[in-house]
Amino acid sequence: MNTNKKNFSAIVSDYFIFVVFILLVIVLTILKPSFISPRNLGNILKQASINGILAFGMMFVIISGGFDMSVGSTVAFAGILAALLGNGNYPLILPLIVAMIAGLGVGIVNGVGIAVGDLPPFIMTLGSMTAVRGLALLISNGKPITGISEGYRNIAASSFLGIPMLAIFLLIVIVICSFVATKTVYGRRVYACGGNIQAARVAGINTTLIRISTFAIAGLLAGFCGFLMTSRVTIGQPTAAESYEMDAITACVVGGVSMSGGVGKPWGVIIGTLLITIIANGLDILGVSAHWQKIVKGLIIVLAVLIDVKGKSKKD
Repeated sequence: MNTNKKNFSAIVSDYFIFVVFILLVIVLTILKPSFISPRNLGNILKQASINGILAFGMMFVIISGGFDMSVGSTVAFAGILAALLGNGNYPLILPLIVAMIAGLGVGIVNGVGIAVGDLPPFIMTLGSMTAVRGLALLISNGKPITGISEGYRNIAASSFLGIPMLAIFLLIVIVICSFVATKTVYGRRVYACGGNIQAARVAGINTTLIRISTFAIAGLLAGFCGFLMTSRVTIGQPTAAESYEMDAITACVVGGVSMSGGVGKPWGVIIGTLLITIIANGLDILGVSAHWQKIVKGLIIVLAVLIDVKGKSKKD
């Protein structure tokens, strides 16, 4: 009997967020039937795409035992560089590569500072968040970068078979990151580092390299998001993506990625991303103030972490 109860509790714990997601969709559809209109669903996919890509980078960092406060600033920094090179004078591949290399560089610096310099992730990434935002403002002289080419603008505005290209990019990232996290030796080592870093070292895992690589992944994907965001808003904005790091962390935590590391599933991150996007979208179409959205997000983070902590204490 006890075994059955434990199995039932485990199932409820694993799929609780999915049930909440379904119930939220039903409630919003009843309150506002236009919520499930094709146009609004397309908007939801677009809104979820950049946050979802950031969340998958954050997933690797959190599972390995850290977190990254700098990804929002990295998005803005990479977006500025992409806008400067996306005026039509160069092939579109150049601003993409430069943006991703810039993001990768920020991620590696974060990883080295934390894994080699032994700095706490909060301190290191808070410092880089401020510094990288400063770089974005310095390069742009504090002003938006305009004049990007039509081809660049069309990347985010276009669709394939009725599906927004941003959503297709998100799907590609989901497939790659899910495979790496769940089907590769590298993925198992990331989980091992977050679960017990000392045990991972004893097992022969190069924990320093693994931890650096997770921040590099987060930075690389943030750079990609900078490229996509510039295409979507059609300018490079040095103040863009403020608090995006919190949205990414929220998506992970709500999706079941433990802040203490070692636990989390890619499908949970997908649901977490969609859930917070739907909450924001639903409050918008219901005419609720944007200020309330911040309050709701804050409460969601606290509640999700509380559930995670209580769940762990019961297992112990």
